[in-house]
Amino acid sequence: MIRVLVVEDDRVIAAAHVDYLSRIGGFDVVAHAATAQEALRRAATAADGAHPVDLVLLDLGLPDASGISLASALSGIVPSPDIIAITAQRDLDSVRSAMAHGVLLYLIKPFTFAAFGEKIRQYRSYREALTGGGDAVSQRDIDRALANLRTADSRRTAAPGRAPDTEDAVGRAIRDSGGGLTASEVAGAIGSSRVTAWRYLERLADDGTVDRVTEYGNTGRPQIRYVWRSR
Repeated sequence: MIRVLVVEDDRVIAAAHVDYLSRIGGFDVVAHAATAQEALRRAATAADGAHPVDLVLLDLGLPDASGISLASALSGIVPSPDIIAITAQRDLDSVRSAMAHGVLLYLIKPFTFAAFGEKIRQYRSYREALTGGGDAVSQRDIDRALANLRTADSRRTAAPGRAPDTEDAVGRAIRDSGGGLTASEVAGAIGSSRVTAWRYLERLADDGTVDRVTEYGNTGRPQIRYVWRSR
């Protein structure tokens, strides 16, 4: 099992991380920290014991310190954990700075389960490629491990009939709405047909990313409102 420390001050999002990891499997969330100070203490304490933290899911917008400064501090722990940034900070300066301070992968909020799962599986493949404490057999072994961190071509990885960009747009529309949206409302928000929006909403519901809520009006048929699943 890969031991994970979740660093996130929003408890709803932290709970989503835990839920998503449990659905993917192979990960054990050993601690949650809402501040940089608490995160560094938990990671350092674990490193001193028999079971250090392997992976940190790091929000860069923490209340007491910069997440990038925390990433740098975590890199100084022996053994140092790997870091995936999961954050709303999307400017290129933040991305470059995070990567320079030890962040392996970068996921922008809001995200769908599919996007989260892709990053986590990329990381797991990278880690499996570097399993063992000995020397790499060749340059090719190292290159193969690093290649696992690159985003795969969506045309090759997407399930038949699914466009990742459209799926992410639908997911963002639901998450940003607060109270959820109908298929017609999503279609208007992303500029697609109602049928296309409905198809992606149903897939997100089947994946467990959104919930279906049936609403009964005074007239006409009941309609389905899709609400972002917070946990």
